[in-house]
Amino acid sequence: MLHLSPTIKHWLALGVLGSSILSGSALAKDIELLNVSYDPTRELYKQYNAWFEDYWKEQTGDTLQVKQSHGGSGGQARSIIDGSPADVATLAVSVDIQGIVENSNLIEPGWQSELPYNSAPYTTVQVFLVREGNPKDIHNWDDLVREDVQVITPNPKTSGGARWNFLAAYGWALDQYGSEDKARDYINKLYKNVPVLDSGARGATNTFVQRHIGDVLITYENEALLATEELGPDQFDIVVPKKTVLVETPVAVVDANAKKHGTTKVATAYLEKLFEPKAQKIAAENYYRPRDNDILAEFSDRYADVDTFTVEEKFGSWEKAQAKFFDDGGVFDQIYQPQG
Repeated sequence: MLHLSPTIKHWLALGVLGSSILSGSALAKDIELLNVSYDPTRELYKQYNAWFEDYWKEQTGDTLQVKQSHGGSGGQARSIIDGSPADVATLAVSVDIQGIVENSNLIEPGWQSELPYNSAPYTTVQVFLVREGNPKDIHNWDDLVREDVQVITPNPKTSGGARWNFLAAYGWALDQYGSEDKARDYINKLYKNVPVLDSGARGATNTFVQRHIGDVLITYENEALLATEELGPDQFDIVVPKKTVLVETPVAVVDANAKKHGTTKVATAYLEKLFEPKAQKIAAENYYRPRDNDILAEFSDRYADVDTFTVEEKFGSWEKAQAKFFDDGGVFDQIYQPQG
């Protein structure tokens, strides 16, 4: 029988010490969690991490520190495959997470069915950011192939945002021109107007906003809103094309790493909480479109009403689109000629 001193009995009675003292374990732990994410989520996860760390402390007594890593989505996926100790991956396209599944044993198959909405907790759309007053009179996708327009978009070989941009433009061209040949001709002309390819979406934003290169930036709506409302409220306008792609960005626990680090429970909770109202509001405050309809309605004034299509509707699946357009030797490699 375990005999407790009067002092310990006193503290137990006050609820200060939990059952862990009986087993000799520490009352609380210090935990680190690494979220490897794509470029534009820096502000979103900085805010969410602070909230979740407090939530986890209240729930468990553990002191949690969430660390962030950001870059082009494709490059981030490769870094996980090559050994980055990510506990969770929050990337721009599902094929990047699926690539981790197929090229390592780090994420278990079926990851997309583990959370609601195919494990995509928020959405956005692809729009145009132009200089204040829209001096080049840019309104829709066909304006991007005019000879007097320079287009800024990142490299689809490394950036998830760039792949969304490409498919938004190509999908519009399929509808507009009615054939694959004409859509390909359109996308070829568009990339002739691209003077530089940054590796990620945030780098492309910096090229347009800070380096003042280009007449139009193709980008996520959340990135465009951030630029206009926080980085340069009197310098830029947002132009919403008549039709664009619905962007769904997925999340997953990096199962093998989390198991190795002993973080499976906290990593799972970290992603599950993204779908709950508090995190959905944080997503909306950072210009993403929340899945929660009540919160979406609360922030509806900031989001454009736009006609969208999905990758599945236009291209069958992300796997098919990746193979056709972005794998080595695909359409992008065939049409893109770097400026010499």
